[in-house]
Amino acid sequence: MAWFKKARKPMGSASAENPSRVPEGLWVKCPDCAQILYKKDLERTLHVCPKCAHHFRLSASERLRALFDGEWTEHFPDLTSNDPLHFTDTKTYRDRLRATINATGVKDAVTVATGRLDGLDVVVTAMEYAFIGGSMGVVVGEKITRAAEMALERRQPLVVVSCSGGARMMEGALSLMQMAKVSAALARLDRARLPFVSILTDPTTGGVTASFAMLGDLNIAEPKALIGFAGPRVIEQTIRQKLPEGFQRSEFLVEHGMLDLIVDRRELKTVLGRALRFMGAQPAPVVPPLLAVAGAIDAEPPR
Repeated sequence: MAWFKKARKPMGSASAENPSRVPEGLWVKCPDCAQILYKKDLERTLHVCPKCAHHFRLSASERLRALFDGEWTEHFPDLTSNDPLHFTDTKTYRDRLRATINATGVKDAVTVATGRLDGLDVVVTAMEYAFIGGSMGVVVGEKITRAAEMALERRQPLVVVSCSGGARMMEGALSLMQMAKVSAALARLDRARLPFVSILTDPTTGGVTASFAMLGDLNIAEPKALIGFAGPRVIEQTIRQKLPEGFQRSEFLVEHGMLDLIVDRRELKTVLGRALRFMGAQPAPVVPPLLAVAGAIDAEPPR
């Protein structure tokens, strides 16, 4: 009989005395096919699983990097909500805003930027789901309205990438007013015959779906994106019926005529460029480098 029993530690287990030498966050498990993916390989495929084509969610900055040819210019980055209703639930809205701003590094749930997409000058807005579920408040409505007005002033196409849980309840009816406000701005863009392309990603729901997300001249969705007004569980509880398989997914909506296209994220930039040219967008003018112009001026004229 042994006088003592030695507890065996699993091989490679990390502890305070023996920390793991493998950095965390290098691998990601695909929720659809359970494939273990190297994070840097996933970044090269724009966060699309190479095995099953599952589309992971992107941040607003990642979305802009995927769409623009190179550098872009951000507009209205400092607009923030002033808590018009002095809302409080488990914490005050001001504290929730402050914590979310610190966690995400952005001031609200949408980023407005200008740059070149497939050689075309465009205005792009991308929603940030990590900011209170990408919810639409007064700042989101104001920034997207300003983006539409900027596109109108510059005579450039507007692209809006939606990823949102809907209107922001902490701002009450003021958030719902943004649906009409943005829709009116898009109507002015339509009268000027300037293209507006709406890209719907997972998820796009609530007041965002009920307004600008479905008003595009071309409505494009990513594969298997959840798109709808009320959620599937709410609908089932209301009508007391089981919903069809794949209800409110982008494939279901295309089949029933509510969307125009489903496009893989890896092909989205090319498809957007082709569609915008078809709708009349002109390539950005090529400005020769300053040195080349100076050289042409200084060159000896032909004899």
